[in-house]
Amino acid sequence: MDFSEKTVKKEYVFKGEVINLRVDTVTTPSGNLATRELVEHPGGVCVVPLFDDGTIIMEWQYRRPFDTNTYEIPAGKLHYGEDPLECGKRELEEETGYCAKNYTYMGKMYPTPGFCGEVVHMYLATDLYEGSVNRDEDEFMELERVPLSEVTDKVLSGEIVDAKTCIAILKVNEMKNRGMI
Repeated sequence: MDFSEKTVKKEYVFKGEVINLRVDTVTTPSGNLATRELVEHPGGVCVVPLFDDGTIIMEWQYRRPFDTNTYEIPAGKLHYGEDPLECGKRELEEETGYCAKNYTYMGKMYPTPGFCGEVVHMYLATDLYEGSVNRDEDEFMELERVPLSEVTDKVLSGEIVDAKTCIAILKVNEMKNRGMI
């Protein structure tokens, strides 16, 4: 069945450096008019850097919307039109100081599809080697190398709440259990 809506009107309420806020008037499948508040976002990439010994690099960083530190895998925002793999490579090295010989695409996710157009592409990075850290000047984090099994336990217990991290870690763990890595 087709549940698509037809756009009647688009109005930008805010245009920023990272996001735009748009209010659409749409016709629903039943023919009624409805209002949809949408956030436009260029998307992002997250990377699970997996070492041969089964450890991964995790980041502690402050997240303003929740006024707390979160435990996450390396990630970053795409520039409009940027190739997701190139973004993942850049973010991994900038944030952790590591590069990878191999990247495996693990799919994409929609973090909040009810109102935001952000798409996050997920990668597994293996055969890691040292590069150089080059963080943005407003980027502060602490890195920790942790066994994948321990991070998986933290996802399952609810200690890790970042959506991209939860999904990517569970995917990597399942890939490992199935002998895919």
